[in-house]
Amino acid sequence: MFFQKNSIVTVQIEDFEAPLLQFYEKVMAGKKIIAICQLGGQFETGKDGSLTYSGGDAHAIDIDDQMKFKDFKMEVAEMFNCNVTMMSLKYFVPGNKKTLITVSNDKDLKRMIKFHGDSVTTDVYAIMEEIVDPDVSNMPASRSSRTTLSEAVPPVDTSLNVVDDINHPIMPPVAPLDIAVDTNHVDVHIDDTQINLPAEISPILPLVGTDGEKHTKAAQQWQNTITGVGQRFSSVHEFRELLRKYAIAHQFAFRYKKNDSHRVTVKCKAEGCPWRIHASRLSTTQLICIKKMNPTHTCEGAVVTTGHQATRSWVASIIKEKLKVFPNYKPKDIVNDIKQEYGIQINYFQAWRGKEIAKEQLQGSYKEAYNQLPFFCEKIMETNPGSLATFTTKEDLSFHRLFVSFHASLYGFLQGCRPLLFLDSIPLKSKYQGMLLAATAADGDEGVFPVAFAVLDAETDDNWHWFLLQLKSALSTASCPVTFVADKQKGLRESIAEIFQGSYHGYCLRYLTEQLIRDLKGQFSHEVKRLIVEDFYAAAYAPRPEGFQRSLENIKGISLEAYNWIAQSDPQNWANAFFQGARYNHMTSNFGEPFYSWASDANELPITQMVDVIRGKIMELIYTRRADSDQWLSRITPSMDEKLEKENLNVRSLQVLLLAGNTFEVGGETIEVVDLDQWDCSCKGWQLTGIPCCHAIAVIGCIGRNPYDYCSRYFTIESYRLTYSESIHPIPDFDRPVQNDSSQIAVTVTPPPTRRPPGRPSTKKIGSQDVMKRQLQCSRCKGLGHNKSTCKETS
Repeated sequence: MFFQKNSIVTVQIEDFEAPLLQFYEKVMAGKKIIAICQLGGQFETGKDGSLTYSGGDAHAIDIDDQMKFKDFKMEVAEMFNCNVTMMSLKYFVPGNKKTLITVSNDKDLKRMIKFHGDSVTTDVYAIMEEIVDPDVSNMPASRSSRTTLSEAVPPVDTSLNVVDDINHPIMPPVAPLDIAVDTNHVDVHIDDTQINLPAEISPILPLVGTDGEKHTKAAQQWQNTITGVGQRFSSVHEFRELLRKYAIAHQFAFRYKKNDSHRVTVKCKAEGCPWRIHASRLSTTQLICIKKMNPTHTCEGAVVTTGHQATRSWVASIIKEKLKVFPNYKPKDIVNDIKQEYGIQINYFQAWRGKEIAKEQLQGSYKEAYNQLPFFCEKIMETNPGSLATFTTKEDLSFHRLFVSFHASLYGFLQGCRPLLFLDSIPLKSKYQGMLLAATAADGDEGVFPVAFAVLDAETDDNWHWFLLQLKSALSTASCPVTFVADKQKGLRESIAEIFQGSYHGYCLRYLTEQLIRDLKGQFSHEVKRLIVEDFYAAAYAPRPEGFQRSLENIKGISLEAYNWIAQSDPQNWANAFFQGARYNHMTSNFGEPFYSWASDANELPITQMVDVIRGKIMELIYTRRADSDQWLSRITPSMDEKLEKENLNVRSLQVLLLAGNTFEVGGETIEVVDLDQWDCSCKGWQLTGIPCCHAIAVIGCIGRNPYDYCSRYFTIESYRLTYSESIHPIPDFDRPVQNDSSQIAVTVTPPPTRRPPGRPSTKKIGSQDVMKRQLQCSRCKGLGHNKSTCKETS
């Protein structure tokens, strides 16, 4: 079938109260039945295949066996302000919630009433149908089968400016969905897909616009695409495309009388107009030749015929070249451009679908990309020795998951980066959806450094476990424990502890905060929630237990429930005062957001192309940062040099007193103890950041040493250059190799069963809420929302 469901109107009665039930009883006395109609809900399929409907705005209509179908359908359409020509009515037979039955005439309506004769009510579903252009249908059909098809004239978007009067009919009535068209069937072969169509019907887009928009300059170039008898074409497909352009240029619509793989007969859609053309295959060749043509029109062109041959595939052919230059060509701009250049009004979804077709034509087949994965992974490891690229399939050979980590990323992380990894994920909006997981690191200049990523069919505990197993294999030479910053959900807590034994897991503060807000059962205002979140962040950033406890007491004064939740949330995994790993004051797992933006820009590409785009971005990142670091003159990276300079500004007011050995007391606003041998200060600033705090700098200066000697080695220019010392090499284009050995069977990978739902993908940004934003932190009291200059706490 060539239909897609856009919206659903249903009929239900469960929630009606006693007065309405009394009304039902009166109606039944008159041998009537109540149809309960509801608009705006949706069907859901249960595990047993049964359909249930939820949501919607309910209305009731009383019907009996004397009511005419057209009157009933019109009343439903008027009740919900729907286009009656685009609506079909369906219902369930009592006891069967798996199959919808269509009501399409008076006999069907009487049969429905008879089926529900013992009931007070019946559930009727009105479904709004949209006709899909058969040019791009993927539905196979046999030559002998009949096609269920309504009148193949796409509905007009009622929001458009459509000329509607006696001389300008918008469209003929749409035939019911379950009535098979069983006369004069012909076979249509379009792009190697066979489709059955009624012989007298062609896909026609109604003309929308004004007479002054005829014969625009862009369309005039097609006026001679059809020249007459004897003209030859390489294929039936080429003939159809040129004929469509010819019709657009000359402002008329046509019908197919015959349309198959070797012959096409077409006539003008206007009643009585003699224009017609017949083309068929030249014997012993694949060429199509026009054999007969009557070029004369007696109709008044577009004024009478009401339509153009403008399909989604035609839209794709028009915009394809522009899409190469402007990949973000928006559907609304496509609508405007086609209106201006060709005088044809299409709606948003026609433009969006046309763009999807053009993208696939430019980018290649999504399906074939999955099938290329075995060879693609081989090429990654062949061109980038030391890399790891592997994938798995499910039992039915459909795609399950793909892991990629380039040698340059692994080497850079192990040689130059802190043993700190951020784990996070984003949903993909590609044709087959899925998720992208990634492990990213922080380089010595606090830049994002991608280490590994995976494309999965879904985000599950098992898939995270598999990802971490591959990451462990890739990092097999790691010599020190790794600290992970990640969500504690999704099975990560158990998987990290099991796979990376001896490592540390710092819970992502952003995810913890979101969970806290969700779990609070009281009715808290936004302002109160904001205060709880501020104190929660202050507790997490507090370097010492007393500061942690002070912030928790503030939360306890607002909500005992929130206080208990935080106290039981394993503070040793997220609070600086208790965390045993080296997190360098990174509290959230979304550090790798720039990497995810690369993936988002490429996630609508076929999977192999998406991975290659990400590879190219990492390659460019390595090259750029390597070149930038060649210009640096300091011993440590610029961002760390700046932090050290800020700490140095606070040294002048401090007094240093030697206690014993290399242990010193530093006095200022507070009294702190510095141990140079252990690189430790009681303020904990040195340990948390890897940069000497002002107290340590004061001591280092007193003994005549250089603060640069006491910065973490990961912040040195030498380590930074090691991070970006290796290169990622391009992956050459390749074709699927031919298997010479018949015993060697290549793995066939098919797309995952999950596909993107119809319509435009949501553009809603997935991320933290505004209450989770990082707050300004005071260096004096460690409180949030202010800095040292505005701090009210006295020394």
